[in-house]
Amino acid sequence: MSGKDNMTRAILGGTFAVLLAMLAVPPAMAQAAAPAAAPAAEEQDPCLECHAVAADSVEKKFQINAEAWGASLHGQAGIGCAACHAGKQDEFPHKPSDPHKACADCHEDAVTQFATSVHAKATNSPGVPKIHCAMCHGNVHELKPRTDEASPLHPKKMPETCGACHANPDLAVRGGIKLVQPLAAYRASVHARGIAKGEHAASCSDCHGSHAILPGSDPASQVNHQRVPATCGKCHIVIAAQYSLSVHGVAAAAGKSESPVCTDCHGEHRIIEPSRPDSPVYASNVPKVTCGRCHGDLRLSEKFGLSGEKLESYEDSFHGLASRSGSQVVANCSSCHGVHDILPSSDKRSHVNKANLAKTCGACHPGAGEKFAIGTVHTIPGQKDATHPVVYWVRVAYIWLIWMTIVGMLLHNYLDLRRKARWPIPRPVVPVKERPVRLMLPFRIAHAALALSFITLVVTGFALKYPEAWWAAPLLVMEERFGFRGWLHRGAAVTMLIAFGFHFVHLIVDRRARKIIMGMLPTLHDVHEVKEKFRWFFGQRPDMPKSPPLGYPEKMEYLALVWGTVVMAVTGFMLWFNNWTLSQFPKWVSDLATVIHFYEAVLATLAIIVWHFYAVIFDPLVYPLDTAFFTGREVPGRSLEREYPLARTDEVESDESKS
Repeated sequence: MSGKDNMTRAILGGTFAVLLAMLAVPPAMAQAAAPAAAPAAEEQDPCLECHAVAADSVEKKFQINAEAWGASLHGQAGIGCAACHAGKQDEFPHKPSDPHKACADCHEDAVTQFATSVHAKATNSPGVPKIHCAMCHGNVHELKPRTDEASPLHPKKMPETCGACHANPDLAVRGGIKLVQPLAAYRASVHARGIAKGEHAASCSDCHGSHAILPGSDPASQVNHQRVPATCGKCHIVIAAQYSLSVHGVAAAAGKSESPVCTDCHGEHRIIEPSRPDSPVYASNVPKVTCGRCHGDLRLSEKFGLSGEKLESYEDSFHGLASRSGSQVVANCSSCHGVHDILPSSDKRSHVNKANLAKTCGACHPGAGEKFAIGTVHTIPGQKDATHPVVYWVRVAYIWLIWMTIVGMLLHNYLDLRRKARWPIPRPVVPVKERPVRLMLPFRIAHAALALSFITLVVTGFALKYPEAWWAAPLLVMEERFGFRGWLHRGAAVTMLIAFGFHFVHLIVDRRARKIIMGMLPTLHDVHEVKEKFRWFFGQRPDMPKSPPLGYPEKMEYLALVWGTVVMAVTGFMLWFNNWTLSQFPKWVSDLATVIHFYEAVLATLAIIVWHFYAVIFDPLVYPLDTAFFTGREVPGRSLEREYPLARTDEVESDESKS
């Protein structure tokens, strides 16, 4: 008997047996017998008589696991083989079936949607395999419900299902997939980690759709720019409602493609928690990476009439500088403007509306704006129109003062160095104990404390202003968790004030110290000294003029030190205790303190480098170092230009020996 006759006989026999069983067993009895053992493969479907795994009638690739088929969605629904392979039973060998046509008999909507999708169109691309239902749903004979973790469409398995193509670099190139490693990006996301924990979170189909997946450029696509808020809003309902009313949401709904939607701020596949440093919405990333990407773009600013200086003014403020340093507790854009409910300042509901500024700023600075209006927030001291006049003109005055002072110091030192380089300088060898006393022990102690605290203040202060500098990096290592730089700066400030306190107590209790410091007061003799020194600079007198123990260079430096310390202390405490400052004064007073503190620091630092370092290091009379700060006694070279009264020198030496 031929194979065809055997197959026909098996099918007819199986069908006849099933009909007899149905006629012989009443419905009630059949229902009662349902829990009995599963029927044999040929009783489940006649086709399984040949296609069951145990049969040897067909090739292995055409064999069906009857048990798996019975547990599948189709098997449990009672769908027989002929429902999908209709018209094939009487053809031997069977011709391959078109799975799309078979699926369309029951799933017409899904197949119709798929026909319009990017997947159906990609099939026509050279080198791209034909995409069919089983590629996503799995083996059609063992289909599982999506809720079953064994299903390729279960949220836990879907990334691997989609990734079979989208994570394949070669296939991505052939199919025109432009995204780079979307599967790896998604696996790192908060959504993927939520699903792994058994939580409800978005998987591929939740955002892209199931069968009618369209490219993002298609207006009907769920991931089209304009439709992204609605797609994310399916899960994030409250946030989507807030966003829809915001200035960004209204613009996006109006078709402004430049207006940010969810993915522009949070990312697409790799959406991670705001608490992670690699998140675009991490506190220190918000100003530049997220908000600054648009608000710092000159083209967008001009197109929509935005102020392109908002980002610059923020970065130059204490908030911006601290954020650039890595601080996570300082205010960023969203702290003041809101997160999803950002509204224009003209809107009464806006966090930055004038009527709401006190409440907004008061969230971090209690009492801010209660006695005085907050005033303009985004200000750059160099802008005359946007800055308070006092702040602007004080800045201008400081810039001129710095230029004139430092240039004048450089010119003086250049003339001094040029003249001394041409003048033969004798190098007498004088034992240390025989040299004139320059600094008493308490002066040296105060000088050491001042020097150490000043250097620390300079480094830690400019590390805030220039956080990206290489030398600032070590101070900012712990800035995310602990403001080490700030506390070190404040500690140095307190140390300097203690040193000054020690110095003034010394002056109060020691008459001789007071007498020395009184010599720091300017007199008419200083004018004569300067005149004679400049005559020597230009060769109008052959000999170097003698200077008193405390000449005009020392007087200028000492008086500038006292003045600068007072100014820096006052402005520093105003900035340190900013809550009190903002509650007692208008905001421009705080801005003024910031300007004075910075430019006074610049002036002091340059003066020390140009004036003090020349006098104690580079002056040919003391090079390579004036050791008076350590030994307390004048170096031999310096004695050549000093005029020490014998009585006073002896007195000071006697006091020093007693110390």
